[in-house]
Amino acid sequence: MAVPMLDLKRQMAPIRDEIDDAVRKVIDECRFILGPEVEEFETAIAAYSQTAYAVGCASGTDALLLALRAAGAAPGGEVITTAYSFYATAAAIWRIGCRPVFVDIDPDTFNMNPKQIAGSLTPKTCAILPVHLFGQMCDMDHVRAIAGSVPVIEDAAQALGACWNGRPAGTWGEAACFSFFPSKNLGGFGDGGMVVTNTPEIAEQCRSLRVHGATRTYFHESVGYNSRLDTLQAAVLSVKLRYLDEWSKKRRRNARIYDDAFRETPVKSPVVKPEAESIYNQYVIRVDNREDVIRELKQRNIGHAVYYPVPLPLQPCFKDLGYQPGDFPEAERASADSLALPVFPELASEEIEQVIDAVLAAV
Repeated sequence: MAVPMLDLKRQMAPIRDEIDDAVRKVIDECRFILGPEVEEFETAIAAYSQTAYAVGCASGTDALLLALRAAGAAPGGEVITTAYSFYATAAAIWRIGCRPVFVDIDPDTFNMNPKQIAGSLTPKTCAILPVHLFGQMCDMDHVRAIAGSVPVIEDAAQALGACWNGRPAGTWGEAACFSFFPSKNLGGFGDGGMVVTNTPEIAEQCRSLRVHGATRTYFHESVGYNSRLDTLQAAVLSVKLRYLDEWSKKRRRNARIYDDAFRETPVKSPVVKPEAESIYNQYVIRVDNREDVIRELKQRNIGHAVYYPVPLPLQPCFKDLGYQPGDFPEAERASADSLALPVFPELASEEIEQVIDAVLAAV
């Protein structure tokens, strides 16, 4: 029996009627751009993340752009971030005219090693951009202690609902960014993103930047973007948000089954720090013979994925930054030996056993 990496049809089936009703309401009202459902969803996300303001936009990538600019990052500045993340983390920094300054990762959590931040601070540093990777938050106590007056923008695209020392993602930085890409724990029917903040000026700036830099129609205070969260997406996401905590609990349950099975084997399971509560956007193992494991999974029709095969500093598009192989040994090792396994909430116990059998047969 094939085991998918993710099966959104299973997620949709029990809530289909609620989704249909929400979409039908938007269609009937014909308020497709910044309709009332957008503000309702923003209010719900602000409450869920325990922040004062939430501003919907077109994608998680755009959320990073808006948040960085609203927090004061400007051309010529430097933004410190992790060497191991999705491309958008570094691309957002580059697109606003700043230089990404990368630091290596903690090999246990895949998150940026905060001990390396201090040595990367310069007079040009205008922001620090930690990434809460795979659903586990970065060590934000350490990040905040080092940051001082430098703005911290959380890339929480994979971490809505995750916590560090009891405080949720979104409450540690001057702003935080979420993504609602369909594969996220809270995923829409396409792209979508959100900036959350407790600073009214940042929220106001983000609202302006998402509508071409205008605060009133046809009057543009800055050069902004066309980056609005669609009303249809907001309606769908509002329905799904009601189930997010339940889905996260099931992901943690599945992760525990894997953890128990891989204990005292050559498979290194994800390490969750005592201060963290992970939502397991991905369950990422580390194995010395990744290609053998992938081959076995393919033979058994079991879904899997490699996040991320090339560290950000070594991507061809960033070659002008001058980084070389060997500069980020932990990120480079993670790129070579990490492998994501299915962990979605609707995964059946017999499917998990199939995945476990295949991995252990190959290591």
